[in-house]
Amino acid sequence: MRATFSLGRIAGVRIGVHWSVLVIFFLLALGLAQGRFPQVEPGHSPALYWGAALATSLIFFASLLAHELAHAIVARRNGVQVDDITLWLLGGVARMRSEASNPAAEVRIAGVGPLVSLLLGVLFGLCAWLLHLGHAPGLLLEAVTWLAAINILLALFNSIPAAPLDGGRLLRALLWRRSGDPLRATINASAAGRAFGWLLVAAGFLLFIVTRTFEGLWLSLIGWFLIAAATAEGRQAHFRTLLAGIPVRQAMTPDPVTVQGGLTVAQFLTDPRYRYRFSAFPVVGEGGRAAGLVTLDRARHVPEGQRDSHTVADVMLPLEQVTTAAPDAPLADLLPRIQPGAENRVLVLDDHRVLGIISASDISRTVTWLMAARQHTGEWRRPR
Repeated sequence: MRATFSLGRIAGVRIGVHWSVLVIFFLLALGLAQGRFPQVEPGHSPALYWGAALATSLIFFASLLAHELAHAIVARRNGVQVDDITLWLLGGVARMRSEASNPAAEVRIAGVGPLVSLLLGVLFGLCAWLLHLGHAPGLLLEAVTWLAAINILLALFNSIPAAPLDGGRLLRALLWRRSGDPLRATINASAAGRAFGWLLVAAGFLLFIVTRTFEGLWLSLIGWFLIAAATAEGRQAHFRTLLAGIPVRQAMTPDPVTVQGGLTVAQFLTDPRYRYRFSAFPVVGEGGRAAGLVTLDRARHVPEGQRDSHTVADVMLPLEQVTTAAPDAPLADLLPRIQPGAENRVLVLDDHRVLGIISASDISRTVTWLMAARQHTGEWRRPR
């Protein structure tokens, strides 16, 4: 899940927002402003309803962010680095560089999200009770009550044992502990996620047929997204099985063409070495040490009149924002971290020296080779 735009960093973790959040935000605000609030607390102006609805929706998404940040913080405490968090249609997803080292760590990382949502629900419920005792305005009381209910509902929904929900992670931890096989546990948890998704699709379709209301279609849409996410998770587990034992160096493009950080953008765009075949290049600085990654698209966004005064170092993606790997690291560990797109290349480094570069297509090509080799020989062989 790639972010459409960034909100910056919180606790050192990049926070992004997918475009689908804007759709959900609008639907939530619309439902509150023109549905729930006027029905429960009639007699107010439309502007007041919309103001309360927008504020309530913002606080709800802040609650979602707190849920995901809890995952990220506990993951770091258990030795799992988190690259970023993206809020999207079904809440949020934290992109982690690796997996939990054992089932107990998986339980801690997965369980803290629903726990935070539950605690927020209880906190909002307590605030609603105090507001009621203090005879606060009814619209404010209704907004806080809704936040309490939605956070508790979020905690319960995420606890369902079906991937990619947090409950699916807890199920994976249980299966992992019983079998000792984390990949098989992931595949089974993903199967549970697909089954639950199809159940939601069927229930939503039936609800729509019976009631002719939007709620049925909305339930089916949630189920469809769960099916897609669970399928992707199961596919990734299958790929991890295929790539087991394969080091990064066997999939990388070795000795990639590099760019000096002091080169001007104009020189970079006109030099024949950088105009063909590739769309992203490692940037090196003094002593040949890796400094970042530059793409042709980033360079072309510099206005023509400024290309002679801006250097590649000015427009590159800094090294701390680039995914890196050691040449002998397991290739399977890159699967959660790599995505399509020129800016998502992985730099293979040894003592800050660029040995190679890996794209999503390189991993796909390696997987295809291994699958073909298995089908033809029935054996596992490493590509040379």
